Amino acid sequence: MSFSALILAPWLLLACGAVSLATLLLALAQRPWRALLDDRGLQHRWLAATLIVVLLWQLRAQSVEWLTLHLMLTALLTLLFKAPLALLTNLAANLALVALGKAEWQLLGVNVLLTGVIPVTIVVSVWRLVDRYLPDNLMVFLFLCGFFGAALATLGTGLAGVALIMLGATDPEAIHLAREYMLFLPLLMPSEAFLTGMLLSCLMVYHPSWVATFDRHRYIDTK
Repeated sequence: MSFSALILAPWLLLACGAVSLATLLLALAQRPWRALLDDRGLQHRWLAATLIVVLLWQLRAQSVEWLTLHLMLTALLTLLFKAPLALLTNLAANLALVALGKAEWQLLGVNVLLTGVIPVTIVVSVWRLVDRYLPDNLMVFLFLCGFFGAALATLGTGLAGVALIMLGATDPEAIHLAREYMLFLPLLMPSEAFLTGMLLSCLMVYHPSWVATFDRHRYIDTK
């Protein structure tokens, strides 16, 4: 879910932009480019994933003029590359929408918040809980981090978008449509969860080293 037209109050756009900027600066402070420079294979995988996400985001369902629905893949990117690189990919995808005229530039901050910051935060939280408190079981990691994490991230994005509309929409009709949109959230969650879980399971079996959050020695090589 992302916004494509200006229906939010200017103060809310500024607030969302400030949160997104602070989060991106925090991600850059982790110096994610060092891992890219040290690993040529990671460079190719991350650039290919970024290109795929940018292209997939062009396939969108636009129910109303100001709201678009599309697969985010942010949960999968977070599990594959960890939060800093996932946020950079998300920023690139949102910049591509602005450059192609499919979203107003003033919406960059709020869209990064909805499609990047919130789902990344949710997935990282789920991953840390699984990593710290649950048994070293491959299926536990796959279902909780992959399927459940992606579904929860989609739910968090949808609820946050609805909350922003309720809080600062300039069009009264948008508030009514946002309430109707909440009824479709349970239908959007399975598609994101299925795609994320399916791709993650394939990579965990055939290329476990490509999943940065997955320790194959803990989950596969145990005796």
